[in-house]
Amino acid sequence: MAIVLTLHGFAQTYQQLLVFRALAGVAGGILSGSVVSYVADYFPYEKRGWANGWIMSGAATGQIVGIPLGTIMAEYFGFRIPFIMFGITMAVTYVVIRLKVPQPDVKLYKESLTIIGSLRKYYKIVRVPAQFAAIMAFFMMFVSIGLFIVYFPTWMQKSFSVDGTFIASLFLAGGVANVITGPRAGKLSDKMGRKSLVIISCTGTSVIFGLTTWIITQPWLAYPYFMVVMTLVAIRVTPFQTLLSEQVDDESRGSLMSLTAALGQTGMGIGGFIAGIVYTDFGYPSSTILSGLAILATGLLIWRFVPESIYFRNKD
Repeated sequence: MAIVLTLHGFAQTYQQLLVFRALAGVAGGILSGSVVSYVADYFPYEKRGWANGWIMSGAATGQIVGIPLGTIMAEYFGFRIPFIMFGITMAVTYVVIRLKVPQPDVKLYKESLTIIGSLRKYYKIVRVPAQFAAIMAFFMMFVSIGLFIVYFPTWMQKSFSVDGTFIASLFLAGGVANVITGPRAGKLSDKMGRKSLVIISCTGTSVIFGLTTWIITQPWLAYPYFMVVMTLVAIRVTPFQTLLSEQVDDESRGSLMSLTAALGQTGMGIGGFIAGIVYTDFGYPSSTILSGLAILATGLLIWRFVPESIYFRNKD
């Protein structure tokens, strides 16, 4: 990822930039699945939520700092500089991981890595009803995000004549709420279980999403609204990823997390596509209502089909 991101800064044609973006997506997909899998491999049950909470908060903090910083760099030094700086940051990350992060003592997948072998592994995972339900719940969660977020800035700009700076500050406020809540949500999930927090968040988010256009009647109301939304996201995402990582054994964890990450991005794309259709024909309220129903479906799938982590079942 460090190499490909740096190459972005030297792209001379659109086609080159497109190839580099695709390669960065491949690297990012490997990274996102590996990070959550690593937490489950390295930390015991009673600390996994706490660890995932700090990781998610670290990612949110990076976005809060990195996006405005990258925008300023691009404005004053050109669009290539942020990519190069991102590549340098990833190179430093590589060195730190290489030197300081230990390999967990877990049972690794021993078979050769082939496309057919990977497809068989995925098929083996989705054949288990609970695992299939967890994957579909993750997919529906991202469908909901796509339905909600794609046209939210457009609706705000058309409804209240706000500018890009206002939208950026709105996401900044939401990011701060996410950073504050993430570690606490993870730690809370270590005490009361993952499943209940995810269901609570999905239920609350479904109501908030569905009432978006009725709640935000003035621009300033978007700030507390978005902070509540991002708080609910933190309460959901950290326990959900932890719950997912505990559904399979060591040999299958990376495959499960990579599969859910890929389907999550697919779901977000599908959600955005549907949002474009309904926004054009029926307006933004239709997107928010569908988004609320999609996130409610996420909670129902988890409540009905996905078991709580074995640690908490034994604890009870």
